[in-house]
Amino acid sequence: MTMHVNLSTEMEGYIKGKVASGFYGNATEVIRDAIRRMQAEESRVAAWQAAIAKGDAQLDQGEGVPYTPELMERMTQSAIAAMHNGQPIDPDVLP
Repeated sequence: MTMHVNLSTEMEGYIKGKVASGFYGNATEVIRDAIRRMQAEESRVAAWQAAIAKGDAQLDQGEGVPYTPELMERMTQSAIAAMHNGQPIDPDVLP
């Protein structure tokens, strides 16, 4: 499919700069990569919102645990131990 878009001078310059850097072969690759990144970000945000909704529902059902410095310390130690054991990082805790 062919699509024509109008870009600002700044956007056009940015795309040309990416191509000139050699990281992309042409403007189409830059645009495709930008769209893929937007799609990935939308998926990440949707998953984050779903996790928040799930957490809210759990809190509404009384499944919450009070935050204390001791809880934070236990969680930290658990994460450090998992890291040292080569366990992958849970994607839910990544920024």
